[in-house]
Amino acid sequence: MQHEELKNFLVDKADDMKAENITALHVTGISSVTDYMVICTGTSKRHVSSIANHVASEAKKLGMSPLGIEGESEGEWVVLDMGTSMLHVMQEEQRSLYQLEKLWS
Repeated sequence: MQHEELKNFLVDKADDMKAENITALHVTGISSVTDYMVICTGTSKRHVSSIANHVASEAKKLGMSPLGIEGESEGEWVVLDMGTSMLHVMQEEQRSLYQLEKLWS
């Protein structure tokens, strides 16, 4: 799957789980870690974890294993690392506090 396709896949699968305020940032040249960051909001700890788990599960069905998943047990901010794209699923409080869009744009 190409970089742009993977980013679109993450956006689509997060949307399947009713993630809110989905934003995709192109960070090639800004970040040495990834090309795209997809940021979205979940309404509760359970919702945040469910979004990340759903996206990881759907990726595995297509033969793509996440390189890592962090923050699942806390459910406040879960990061799903897919290599060229990363998904950040955050509760509103963490998203407002860390302002990733401002940091990376």
